[in-house]
Amino acid sequence: MLDMIPNEKEMMELVGESLYDVWNKLCVLIDENYDMDRLWDKGGKAWKYEYKYRRGGKTLCALYARENCVGFMIILGKDERLKFEADRESYSKEVQEIYDETKTYHDGKWIMFEPVDTSLFHDFIRLLRIKRKPNRK
Repeated sequence: MLDMIPNEKEMMELVGESLYDVWNKLCVLIDENYDMDRLWDKGGKAWKYEYKYRRGGKTLCALYARENCVGFMIILGKDERLKFEADRESYSKEVQEIYDETKTYHDGKWIMFEPVDTSLFHDFIRLLRIKRKPNRK
């Protein structure tokens, strides 16, 4: 766990103003659809921070932050991958390519996006809905 949760100024300095805006808009989008526990942690070797959305011991997704970069990770298990693959043509080419390039592990595909704007948010919400129905609205 983190000793100190980063504040707005620290996050803006880390990722930059435009990416901090993307981070915030993505958080708002998830928060509008899902009532989840939100956990800050260290981001491991590749990232400074991890911000995980969890409920009942299951992770919905996680956001990551490092210098001038934000990440959005969703893990799709076997059944969830089948749902995506059945409908893959309705996703953007970029999402399909990232999905195809992501290694499949025994516990699923750990798909990492590095959004620079909000253009993929519609697809992100659809991916989240494969994992869990929204419990807000």
